[in-house]
Amino acid sequence: MWQVSARSLCRTSSRTWQSRLSWPGPAPAASRSPGTAPAQGLCSMAPSIRLSPAARSLFDEPLAIAVQGLGPRQQVTLRTSLRDETGELFQASARYQAGDDGELDLARCPALPGGSFSGLEPMGLLWALQPQKPFWRLVKRDVQSPFLLQLEVFEGHGERPGQLLAQAQHERAFLRDGVRRVPVREGRIRATLFLPPGEDTFPGIIDIDGLGGGLFEPRASLLANHGFATLALAYYQFEDLPQEPKELHLEYFEEAVNYMLQHPQVKGPGVGLLGFSKGGEVSLAMAAFLKNIVAVASLNAPVAATCIPFSYKDKIIPTLTLHEHKAKATNSKFLDYSDVLDDPFQTPGNQSLIPLEKAESQFLFLVGQDDRVVKSEYYATEVCKVLQAQGKGNFQILSYPGTGHCIDPPFFPLYCIGSHPVFHKRAVLGGELWAYSKAQVHAWSQIQAFFTNHLIVN
Repeated sequence: MWQVSARSLCRTSSRTWQSRLSWPGPAPAASRSPGTAPAQGLCSMAPSIRLSPAARSLFDEPLAIAVQGLGPRQQVTLRTSLRDETGELFQASARYQAGDDGELDLARCPALPGGSFSGLEPMGLLWALQPQKPFWRLVKRDVQSPFLLQLEVFEGHGERPGQLLAQAQHERAFLRDGVRRVPVREGRIRATLFLPPGEDTFPGIIDIDGLGGGLFEPRASLLANHGFATLALAYYQFEDLPQEPKELHLEYFEEAVNYMLQHPQVKGPGVGLLGFSKGGEVSLAMAAFLKNIVAVASLNAPVAATCIPFSYKDKIIPTLTLHEHKAKATNSKFLDYSDVLDDPFQTPGNQSLIPLEKAESQFLFLVGQDDRVVKSEYYATEVCKVLQAQGKGNFQILSYPGTGHCIDPPFFPLYCIGSHPVFHKRAVLGGELWAYSKAQVHAWSQIQAFFTNHLIVN
């Protein structure tokens, strides 16, 4: 289990509403030198990989990995490989030394320096996967089929793989047995509903992704495995939805809320919203203007309208001005766009700022301290000051060190440099591999706990 220490910051109030999470340092490498002598013979049993669960697990679930049948203190390299749906290869490797009994359990044995990671990291071979093609992101388009994970054990610690000693395959799935995937084409709504197994009613969540368009299903499908009826909602560049909307009409999203509340397997009286980046911004606007929004979890989102204005009935929320010339070149010659937006808190009465003081929902802001796309920690902190000044305490901030713009469910590879969602140029998105792996696991558990607390009415 990941260990997290939290330092609570209280601003102008005794109420704890912001946690900056500080991860403990990486576990040290093995205290004993592995030495350079070759292994003293192999045991009679051929090496084999032992996995638990054995053949198939959910993508956001831990996978226990062990190797048996090695020689005493034998040095080996473990490698994982995965291909996405376009055929692009992701790989990670780590160097280990078996115990005196020839057993190697990643839950008890630290990885040695020289691989993709070091230290005691039982899931390192999954969270350290990186694309062979630079700046490529692992995306799951068809959640009905699993990713196929290949595991291999090689002799020694050389730069090139030694003799292949053992190999295994394992499916990393997005749908638990019995979870139903239901395409939704009701009125204007273009979405997919994921329903947990059974005929009961379930707390309802609408999942809204960021700029880029289309229908994004992985996060919603994984949430359904944990007991939430989750609607993955598209809002542009999908089927007959607008390709380049001039405005985002909140009436469309209101229709999605009403669809969920009218569904016989969605437990009312309200729904939750989970939004990433622009999708988080949409979720905040929904909470400010629409009814029946009980809880909003916002992942690295602006708190003002950006790029595409909002409209609701006779009201327009204009966008903040973008200043592309304020982008900064980093040492790696990629661009940092974190300062290109006007600051909505510097101008009193800024019309772009989403009026969250009107909302009646609970808010959970999850922000990366190294977000280079949106000043998400600053925005969340400032908007919570506004709410606090209004006498509200319906908010919490979780702030993650070493975490950039993308906060995916656990074990998705770090995507720290990629295409900027607005300018479509190579940009720094932020994040560090080890810290991000811890943030994923913690954030995912906190999101589920947040919705459980606020959507399940006893």
